[in-house]
Amino acid sequence: MLNFHTPSPIAILGTGGVAQDLARGLIGLGHTVMLAGRDAADAAQRLAAFSAETGARTGSYAEAAAFGAAVFLAVKGTAAEAVLHAAGPALAGKLVIDATNPIADEAPDHGVLRFFTDRNDSLGERLQAAFPAVKIVKAFNTVGSAHFVRPSFAGGPGSMFIAGNDTEAKAAVARLIEAWGWEPYDVGRIEGARTTEPLCQLWCLPGFLRNDWVHAFKVIA
Repeated sequence: MLNFHTPSPIAILGTGGVAQDLARGLIGLGHTVMLAGRDAADAAQRLAAFSAETGARTGSYAEAAAFGAAVFLAVKGTAAEAVLHAAGPALAGKLVIDATNPIADEAPDHGVLRFFTDRNDSLGERLQAAFPAVKIVKAFNTVGSAHFVRPSFAGGPGSMFIAGNDTEAKAAVARLIEAWGWEPYDVGRIEGARTTEPLCQLWCLPGFLRNDWVHAFKVIA
């Protein structure tokens, strides 16, 4: 299993800000990164400046899935399942770090994001059920991507929550979380995503209400 300490090829399904912040962090650890869009030409055009700056590669979802020893999913929640289908059979047996949330396309209600799941369901569970051969680990979905890598909070390191069914896969993600300056907090199997995905709503609320986007969650005992 990939340990994230040894330089490895890593795929990121997505081309937006979250995908780019993940790529910068991974490249900073010595990994070779491919970001992916719907097709290779679109991704290359969209990320030309970013690739020139960072050395990141680009490709289609299927090309990235074949390239990566591990894969990050960093797209809109509404597109997550379709993107994994487009990535194809190369995902089988691989760790897929799911950084998505089930955010609906509707506008927030007084700053509270709308979800397309309910309280007894999660996007992480839906993806794991749809792709049983993939090792889904929900992580990096409870804080803005600008804070993913070595954040500086007045209260010290925050907690980064992980959920998934594969113990070894979660251990690998925990090592990456620690390398990026966070404290991993395991919430159990993929059903635990029911508790972490709503933290996105809570994290975003001060931003929508007061333009406060510099904060994180921390479990204390």
